[in-house]
Amino acid sequence: MNLADTLYQLSPSPEMLLLIIAAIALIESLALVGLLLPGVILITATASLAGHQDVAITALLLAAFIGAVLGDGLSFLLGYTQRERVTRLWPFSRHPEWLARGARFFHRYGTLSVFFGRFVGPVRPIVPLIAGMLRMSPRAFLWANLASAALWAPAYILPGYLLGQTWQQLVTLPPGVDEALIALAVALVVLAVVFSWLRQQAGRSGRLYRLLAKGARLHPVMRRFWLAESSKGQREVPLATWLLLIFSLGALSALTIGVIRQAGPFALDLQVHAMFDQLLIPSLTQVGQVMARIGDTYGVVALVLPWGAWLLLRRHYAAFLHIGAGLGAIALLNTLGKALIGRPRPDTPDYLTGSLAFPSAHASTAVVLYGLAAAFVAPELPSRYRFWAYWVAIALAFPMAISRLVIGVHWLSDLVGGALMGLVVCALVRLAWQRRHRPALTPCPWLLLSAASLVLVSARVAWLPPV
Repeated sequence: MNLADTLYQLSPSPEMLLLIIAAIALIESLALVGLLLPGVILITATASLAGHQDVAITALLLAAFIGAVLGDGLSFLLGYTQRERVTRLWPFSRHPEWLARGARFFHRYGTLSVFFGRFVGPVRPIVPLIAGMLRMSPRAFLWANLASAALWAPAYILPGYLLGQTWQQLVTLPPGVDEALIALAVALVVLAVVFSWLRQQAGRSGRLYRLLAKGARLHPVMRRFWLAESSKGQREVPLATWLLLIFSLGALSALTIGVIRQAGPFALDLQVHAMFDQLLIPSLTQVGQVMARIGDTYGVVALVLPWGAWLLLRRHYAAFLHIGAGLGAIALLNTLGKALIGRPRPDTPDYLTGSLAFPSAHASTAVVLYGLAAAFVAPELPSRYRFWAYWVAIALAFPMAISRLVIGVHWLSDLVGGALMGLVVCALVRLAWQRRHRPALTPCPWLLLSAASLVLVSARVAWLPPV
């Protein structure tokens, strides 16, 4: 049974898929809950299943259109009838800036804001609500609602539908790999969402932060620690960083003990290695080789050189030293870990002769490099955009780690150990950085520096041998 057959068995009936598409479109456009729903991901996935089952495209587009119109209509009706009460409803009572953002968008574009807002993620569920609260003409709203939904439905449905129709011809997978790939994809999405949610909860406005702050006041030792951390010129206790350090260090210690006692790969390591060994896709192997060069010593130097030079030229010496210390520390820990544990690789090409497996230096270095970049960039962004810095870091570090499985030079547990070690180093660097108030790193010519990094790393891939 191939992956397509597996998805076919797991997916709902065509009629149920139409209802799901309509429900997702409605909820994504609905005030209060639309802000919390990853609608793009859900619609793309559902449309892909519908494409695989050859559901009529007209019916699919009509379902999405109806759901989108109803969602905006209900949001408008809520704002039109409730007005002042809306500000007291959750989550707007906790996040009044969301309403303020939608109001600014509405005042800027007027009637057209309902049309444009459909395609702008951060304000999509808010603008119809604001339009109702500000007594926009129902007739004008209806025409803007219908016109935007008519364009929105194909824009969101067709890419996923096309994927479901054609992916089987683009990628041929061997039997036995299907369920494992599905489980891996689901696990990665769940872990990324949980990480993002926990990071938000550990911020000052999060429930976890307030709960621990309340508990700390009840115990003398914790109260002294909390007050000491709060008095260092910062706005809040770095709870997220402390939790990251505690959990990452605990997980790394447990995994390392297991690796030492196992004296060989785990059963899951063997299964994952066999799965990737069956993925005989030449282009994927080539991408893995390129990623191997980007993530080695030469590649990392090429990536950080423009940024390090800019930090020195702008006299951000503290940031330069902290990031440099993080990269130096992870290089040292990787060398010591490999030497002390002595775990052999599943496959050792010539350029890796004498190099051992645990932990994965590529994975750990990628986590430190992109994780610290996100941690330093996020505070310079408006609060509503900060989570994007961490999502970009995950999106950059994950392919680097997976590429080690693609080319067969690491076990899965090597990557997990490397990632955990990288998170420990990130947490330690951030705790050191957060001990005092630091000047802002903006303005930064990030486009110019990114282009310079891209040029240097491209030259490294093209001209220098792997190390």
